[in-house]
Amino acid sequence: MGYLQVITSIDSPDAADRIGRALVERRLVACFQVVGPIRSTYRWNGEIEQSEEWLCLAKTTSERVAELIVEITAAHPYETPEVIATPIVSGHTDYLDWITAETAPQATT
Repeated sequence: MGYLQVITSIDSPDAADRIGRALVERRLVACFQVVGPIRSTYRWNGEIEQSEEWLCLAKTTSERVAELIVEITAAHPYETPEVIATPIVSGHTDYLDWITAETAPQATT
């Protein structure tokens, strides 16, 4: 079993909360944290842009990540949303077991 932290950024805390709740309800993530606001500077359509965003951190398993990416992309308001998955190489065993339990498709808690 592999574990991942998936990040995305979004334009409002309400949108972040909406996506996070849906992902937890669908058991695609065990936890969805929202940090912000943050200030992002990037190039988009040939122009340098700056915007206020909220950074979202999701904990999941490698088994659920493909479906998670599809769901984030479908629910996200951006044309090309940031969705990056980083392996969790180590962690507290009980916490990792909790991620496994909470992202199991048929989990009961």
